[in-house]
Amino acid sequence: MTFERTFDILKHLKKSNPSNNILSAKRNGEWINFSVYEYHENAKNFAIGLLSMGFRKGDKIATISNNRPEWNFVDMGMAMIGVIHVPVYPTISDDEFLHIFQHSEAKMVIVSDSSLHDKVKPLIDNIPTVEHLFTFNKVDGAKNWNIICQYGMDHKVSYDREYKKIKKSITQNDLASIIYTSGTTGLPKGVMLSHGNFLSNVEGVWDLFELNSNTRALSFLPLCHVFERMVNYLFQAKGVNIYYAESLGTLATDMAAIKANVFVTVPRVIERIYDRIVSKGEDLNGIKKAIFFWAMRLGERYNKDNNNCLFYKWKLSLARKLVFSKWQQTFGGHLSFVISGGAALQPRLSRLFFAADIPLMEGYGLTETSPVIAVNHLKTPGNVLIGTVGPVIKNVEVKIDEDGEILSKGPNTMKGYFKEPDLTSEVIDEDGWFHTGDIGQLIEGKFLKITDRKKEMFKTSSGKYIAPQVIENLLKESIFIEQAMVVGESEKFASALISPNFDHLHSWAHDHKIHFRDNKELVKNKQVLQAFQNEVRKTNKQIGQHEQIKRFRIVCEPWTSASGELSATLKLKRRVLYAKYADLLRSIYAYEPNQENKGSISFDNN
Repeated sequence: MTFERTFDILKHLKKSNPSNNILSAKRNGEWINFSVYEYHENAKNFAIGLLSMGFRKGDKIATISNNRPEWNFVDMGMAMIGVIHVPVYPTISDDEFLHIFQHSEAKMVIVSDSSLHDKVKPLIDNIPTVEHLFTFNKVDGAKNWNIICQYGMDHKVSYDREYKKIKKSITQNDLASIIYTSGTTGLPKGVMLSHGNFLSNVEGVWDLFELNSNTRALSFLPLCHVFERMVNYLFQAKGVNIYYAESLGTLATDMAAIKANVFVTVPRVIERIYDRIVSKGEDLNGIKKAIFFWAMRLGERYNKDNNNCLFYKWKLSLARKLVFSKWQQTFGGHLSFVISGGAALQPRLSRLFFAADIPLMEGYGLTETSPVIAVNHLKTPGNVLIGTVGPVIKNVEVKIDEDGEILSKGPNTMKGYFKEPDLTSEVIDEDGWFHTGDIGQLIEGKFLKITDRKKEMFKTSSGKYIAPQVIENLLKESIFIEQAMVVGESEKFASALISPNFDHLHSWAHDHKIHFRDNKELVKNKQVLQAFQNEVRKTNKQIGQHEQIKRFRIVCEPWTSASGELSATLKLKRRVLYAKYADLLRSIYAYEPNQENKGSISFDNN
């Protein structure tokens, strides 16, 4: 199926399944469903309403919202008349909000609720280009988005000709959206994506997954995230029933309620699910606990092609019956597969979920590539290799540059950075190759493997290169470690800052009768330091000698996007972390590797 404009998806659905439910959201404890027909009418009314308010092709509207059907109504409504959608993460800073509103020249901002309204209103009061502020929820003293839809119904006849003329004029090369990358350094850049960019990506993954009108998908990654947005277009084009989760805290409940068949996610969510599963295992006693962790160890040895010996297969069937079957029940009992993107997935987690008969497959892409470049998939045999991001999709080209950087070319490549031609020319060369900034290789000439970010790799004083992301992911395999940042540019050895999994650490401290007033005191406790030393040593056994962590510091606070250490897509903001922990970092390298310093562990691994 080929579409030229995003709203052609809606046109296709209206012809084939107008009465089918397509979008659902939970409100006041009940799922509210919207049919294809209702979706189309809401989008059309919104489009005509905008025309009646003076909006024209090329104008911009920013939305700041949780996932909900209304997000799609306004997204498609904007697309129908060539208004450019600027979706924004709700969790970014005031400075980033201001930058996006001003840089994008947004004429309208739509927010989801009263808290965002109260946050955004003082910011836009001093931005003359922003003429309107609307809300999705009913908020006292605020204009509701339904007013625009009412304008559309009231002016349907008088603006019908103009609506149809503009809609017909829109081509696949027209701009559909400006998505501001979350940015791990500096202010975000506006990625310009056309209708053709998005839809070429939909076409590129069209045949890779079993999706149809009987499929139920749970959506919880922010729709302003390019990955979730493109996948939502794919789901809609396939007629999939999309349910928007109430919150991250209700994922398990929502999944069970709708009997979800599929969801897409980022590794951090999978890591949290895994941590909760392990915590439940820790609460077991006796033989049940022994069987649980036997199954976990067995699962970590899983080979996707299941070419282990017959004895392993017999043990796995037993583990699935005794332990892993309960994982499927946790997800509602009908989960067919999960796709992870946005950051590197620990191969161990993929093996465990496959062992549990829940295929967890990794894909890869960037906002600038709309986003998918490669993805593992089960549609045909031989297209999954755990530890890689899978085969390159059919309408995209990839090559590895001389320095190991992954270059990509295809109809999914962005039109450029908004108002930043110089930055655009830095990443898209004269031959049209987009320079991803990621280092990787092609395994077996087919499977793309990402090894690190080009700009994040560093060289020690001995001239040895270190790829920090690989080591950070190994550290995060420990249930004690929530986040880690590996450092050591031009230094004698590599070190790490570690942010603990405080939920687990508090429970562990309680079990070990460790008394503490706060996290600051807890992370300096000798038993705690010894426990983290043991975890770091486990990682050091898996890497080269020059990569090994010689020193580390445990910080006393979690790193989140809200507090600024992580981007909106949960990547480390290294510049922010370097500034925040400058004193800690200086203290690490103020001593020789074999010296001890209060609050840290030093050890020699030679």
